[in-house]
Amino acid sequence: MNDTNNEVKIIAYDPQYKDAFKALNEEWIKKIFTMEAGDYKLLDNPEEHIINKGGYIVFALLDNEPVGTCALVKLSDKPLKFELSKMAVSPKAQGKQIGYLVGQTLVDKARELNAESISLETNSVLVPAIKLYEKLGFKHMPASDSAYCRCDTQMLLEL
Repeated sequence: MNDTNNEVKIIAYDPQYKDAFKALNEEWIKKIFTMEAGDYKLLDNPEEHIINKGGYIVFALLDNEPVGTCALVKLSDKPLKFELSKMAVSPKAQGKQIGYLVGQTLVDKARELNAESISLETNSVLVPAIKLYEKLGFKHMPASDSAYCRCDTQMLLEL
């Protein structure tokens, strides 16, 4: 990476970055946890399971290389609710506020669409991620049913 052009650019989903969406997420999940069926479903087929169902994916590009990503998965239409999902930042790009930038971009998108809320699922060992979600305005809520074995923390942002 060259430091002379260290500008992060946030872009909407583009099929050319489909593999990066999976690779960025697999990298952190496999390091700490185990990939689960829900991971493969979204990461292998993001157009089918996120984009075509009214969701959104953004990427952070640094020197035109995808170094971060996050998805907004539509949960319901009336009221409009989303889940913030599959946030990942490459280790080589951490510390550049990329998680905050992709997260804030999707929170802004949900607000623009007049969504009622955004929920998310995470794990309590991911302290930096939880602090990031709190900075974005998410509040802790009691954890209930989750499709992921690793989920022990759930948060909600009411818009």
